Amino acid sequence: MTDILERYAAAMTSLAAQGLLRRLPDAAATGQLDFSGNDYMGLAKRPELVDAALEAGRKYGAGSTGSRLLSGNTPVHTAFEARIAADKGTEAALIFASGYQTNASCIAALLDRTVLGAEPLVFADKLNHASMHLGCALAGARQLRYRHLDLSHLKALLEKHADEDRPRVILSESVFGMDGDQADVAALQALALEHGALLYVDEAHATGVFGPRGFGLCEAVELATTTVVMGTMSKALGTSGGYVACSRLVRDYLINKSGGFIFSTAPSPLVVAAGLSAWELLPGLDAERRALLARAERLRQGLRKLGLDPGGSTTHIVPVILGTPERTLAVKERLAQRGILVSAVRPPTVPQGTSRLRLGLSAAHTDADMARLLDALGGLA
Repeated sequence: MTDILERYAAAMTSLAAQGLLRRLPDAAATGQLDFSGNDYMGLAKRPELVDAALEAGRKYGAGSTGSRLLSGNTPVHTAFEARIAADKGTEAALIFASGYQTNASCIAALLDRTVLGAEPLVFADKLNHASMHLGCALAGARQLRYRHLDLSHLKALLEKHADEDRPRVILSESVFGMDGDQADVAALQALALEHGALLYVDEAHATGVFGPRGFGLCEAVELATTTVVMGTMSKALGTSGGYVACSRLVRDYLINKSGGFIFSTAPSPLVVAAGLSAWELLPGLDAERRALLARAERLRQGLRKLGLDPGGSTTHIVPVILGTPERTLAVKERLAQRGILVSAVRPPTVPQGTSRLRLGLSAAHTDADMARLLDALGGLA
């Protein structure tokens, strides 16, 4: 084995020794109760989405054949963007192949110091998603990280740097994907406006579940032109892809400066049409949203009665914080033996000492499913 491959092998051995080695789940597993996914509204297998995909495939083909700037800009892409903008209350929107790509390439473009004339001051929630951190790294922008959801700390940092003549950007999720807690989006925007900052909000885990019509926490806020809202189709919409809802100026800028948009083949018309179909269903799912969130609250209460820690969750994402990677993997395996799939989340995805099971609830889960889960978790405390 050559030296470089030996180093790869040693890295894998080290990960295994720490209980941090990742492996793909068994693709053949069927009939298990699944709390490991992100199909929050249970739409992934809805016939309407499948039918929309088939119709788009017959009309436009299976693939886009090129980037949006070449041959990949179909009417279904532009129709979905128009609908997102209208429902999010922004001037425009732009869709991408994945949420990870959306964050990494959009944030990198928005933080481009050659455009801004100086390295921007980037104020970021400590627990933002890895894709947001990557966007900063690609731009070579250092982050001033504020304590998780602590807007008083954010305000103090903004005031500390108030005299610096540099562009300001605030980055936050609205619903945090590992902890299941929520940011105060209105307060974030107020701080951004007060300090002349661009606000970028990741709504990946809020889209579909929150908002008056299910279009995310930002739906309830009158968005400023200096606020950029990101979201995904790969969670509550049951398909794949990402989007940003923003001003026309920001959209035009991203079309010209976002490498992930410029140099990537456009999302397949099948996937885009399915995502648009799911989006159109969201306003009619109020009862499902209420039931989902009520079920999540009962789960948190049940976990606490068992002596288990659901952290600060207030949403459909409920962690069970177990501490060590070894314990987390052991409990994951115990649940799998009882036909229940959960995610075991370990560092570096979460901070050291907070390894956890991540329970992603879906509108497709039943009260009986929740009872079965709690029964299987009994005796862990």
